[in-house]
Amino acid sequence: MRPRRCFASSITLLRDKRLRRILALAGYKPRIGLAGKDDSVLIWGDANTAARGHKMAARKGAQKIYLEDAFLRSVHTGRQGDAPLGLLIDRQGLHFDGNHPSDLEDLLNRSALDDTALLDRARDCIARIRALHLSKYNAFDPQTPPPAPGYVLVIDQTQGDASVRASNGDIQTFREMLIDAQADNPGQRVLIRTHPETAAGLRKGHYSDADLSDRVSFCDAAISPWHLLEGATAVYTLSSQLGFEAILAGHKPHVYGQPFYAGWGLTQDRAAPSRRRRALTRAQLFAGAMILYPVWYDPYRDRLCQIETVIDALHAQARAWREDHAGWVATGVRLWKRGTFARFFTRNIRFQNDPGAALELAKTRKSRWMVWAGKAHDDWDCVRVEDGFLRSKGLGAELVPPLSLVCDRQGIYYDPTRPSDLETLLNKAAPLRRDQLERAEFLISRLRNDRLSKYNLGGAVPDLPPGLRLLVPGQVEDDASIRKGAGAETTNLALLQRVRAENPDATLLYKPHPDVEAGLRAGAIPPEALEGLVDMVLPNTDPIAILDQVDGVWTMTSTLGFEALLRGVPVTTLGAPFYAGWGLTHDLGPVPNRRTARLELETLVHGALIAYPRYVDPVTGLPCPVEVAVDRLSQGDLPSGDPALRLLSKLQGLLASYAYLWR
Repeated sequence: MRPRRCFASSITLLRDKRLRRILALAGYKPRIGLAGKDDSVLIWGDANTAARGHKMAARKGAQKIYLEDAFLRSVHTGRQGDAPLGLLIDRQGLHFDGNHPSDLEDLLNRSALDDTALLDRARDCIARIRALHLSKYNAFDPQTPPPAPGYVLVIDQTQGDASVRASNGDIQTFREMLIDAQADNPGQRVLIRTHPETAAGLRKGHYSDADLSDRVSFCDAAISPWHLLEGATAVYTLSSQLGFEAILAGHKPHVYGQPFYAGWGLTQDRAAPSRRRRALTRAQLFAGAMILYPVWYDPYRDRLCQIETVIDALHAQARAWREDHAGWVATGVRLWKRGTFARFFTRNIRFQNDPGAALELAKTRKSRWMVWAGKAHDDWDCVRVEDGFLRSKGLGAELVPPLSLVCDRQGIYYDPTRPSDLETLLNKAAPLRRDQLERAEFLISRLRNDRLSKYNLGGAVPDLPPGLRLLVPGQVEDDASIRKGAGAETTNLALLQRVRAENPDATLLYKPHPDVEAGLRAGAIPPEALEGLVDMVLPNTDPIAILDQVDGVWTMTSTLGFEALLRGVPVTTLGAPFYAGWGLTHDLGPVPNRRTARLELETLVHGALIAYPRYVDPVTGLPCPVEVAVDRLSQGDLPSGDPALRLLSKLQGLLASYAYLWR
C-alpha cells in the first residue's frame, strides 16, 4: 500500500518543476515537514541530501523511497540544466548499489520476462536506440568520425560518483582496470572514454595524462557511444551505463563493480552480487531495466508514457542540438519568418541577407549557412530550408507560421534537377524495421482519420457530378516546384488541357490553389477558359474531403498528389514531384533516373514525414516528433495568428501584382 504522504529530503525535489511533476503523476507529491510512521521520505540518489533523508525516515520509521534519473535522460546533463524524461522510483534501494537489493534487482530476478510482445518491444527499442544514437546524455554528433576500429575501450567515470562509491571503486580500481585491459589485449590500442561531465570541465575523472602512453590515449571528443562500441574489440568498466550499452551492442564487457546489469550472464564480472543467479538475454535485461522499471514522462502531453514515446521525444531534441549546436547564419528569410526560425533553430541563429557577408559571418562563427530554398543559387554550398509537408492550419502566403521545416544539404525536395537529402534517403531506404513500419502505418491512419493535410483549410464539398472523377489540383504558376520540377505543362490551363486530352470522357474537377484563390499568388484561369474544359470548379473546398470521392488525381507537382497516395487514390504526375518515380504513381513527366528504388507507401511516408522534416511543438516550444505535430493540428492547439501579420497578409493580397517586392 502506498504511504499517505511523501516528504522531500531535498529542496531540489520541491523546486524542480519537472521532478515534482513526474513524481505527482506517479502518485508521489513531495511536501515539507517531518514524516510519520505511515509516511514516506523521498531520497535522491546517494548525494549529500541522502543522509538527511535517512535520518528523517529513521526518526519515526517512515518508508524510504529512492529516486534517480532514468537511463534515457536528456540531451545535456542535469548540471547543465536539462530536465529528465524519466525517473527511477525504488522502494528498496538504489539500482546502482549492488550491496543491497532494489526493486530492479527483484524484477530481474523474479519476473518471468518471457512475454513475446514485451520482448519484441525490447528488441525494437534496442534497434531504435542504436540506430538513432541515443544514450543517457546526448550532446554528441553521430557525424563526428570515430577512431579507427580495433581498440580496447576503457570507460572512465567521475570522481565521487555514487555508483563508483557503491561499487567500492577508487582511483586504484580504475588503474587496475587499465592495467588489465593492456595485459589482456597485448599490442592493441587502448582508448579511455572520458565522462561527458569531465569533458565539459564540470567534474574530475579518475584518469590523467600520467596514465597515457604510446598505447593508451584519451577519447574525449563528442563521439557517439554507439560508434565507439562498434569499433571496440573489448570493453572495460566499473559501473558506467556505457557498460549496459556495450551489452546492447553485442559485447560481454569486463565489469569491476556491481552495476545493475552485472551478474546476469551478460558480463565478465569481478565482483557481481551473489543474489543474482539468473541468466538473462539482452532483450530480457532491457525489458526489465528500460520498459518495466522506469517511470517515463511525455513533456509535450504532460503525462506518463511508455519508453517508445520517450525515444521519439529524445531523438527530436537530440537531433535539434546535433544540427544546431554549431550555430546558423540564415539568408533569404523574410522578416515575418525570423521568429519561427529562432524557435526552430534553438535561437542559435543570425540573419544576414547579403550572401557574401553571410558566408563570411558563418566562417567567422564556425557556423553553418542556411538559405531559404527559393532564394538559393544552384552553385551555393549551403543548407536549403523549406516548409515541411505537414505545415500549419492556414497558408504560408497568409503568414501563418509552420510546424515543420526541412533542411537539405544537397538540394531541396521539389527540385528534381539535382539530388536532395530526401531523394537520397528514399533511394537508400532498406526495408523498414518493424517499429518503423508500425510508426508509419499509425501515422497514415492518423492523417486519414483526422483528415489532415499540409494546410488544413477545411471547406464544404458540393455535390459532385457523376462519372469517372479526376481531381486536378491547381498550383502557383511561379512556384519553385513548377519552375524546377514541371514537365511540358507549366500552367494550370495547360495542365487541364492535357488531362482533358488524355481523358476525354472523364469528369474533371478543378481545385484552384488556395494561395491563388486568395489572390496572393499567380495562377488564376479566366472563367471563360474553363468552360467546356472542366465539369466543376471547386473553390474554397476541402481538398482532403474531395479525395474521398474521386477516382484519381492528375497533377504537375502538387503535394496534393502525396496526400492522395496516403488515402489510396491513384495519382498521375506530369512533372517530377518528390513522390514520383518510386513505383507508387503513374509518371508521364521527366522523373530523374536516379530514383531507382521501388518503395512501399509506408517507406515513402517514413522518409517524407518522419525522417526528413523537423517539427517544433507550438505549445511547449520544444523540438518534437511528428506525432505531436499531428496532435496539435488535430486538436487545434496552435498559436493564434499575429494581427499585424494578418494585416500584412491582406496588403500582400491587394498588391499581388507587385509580389516581387517582397518575394
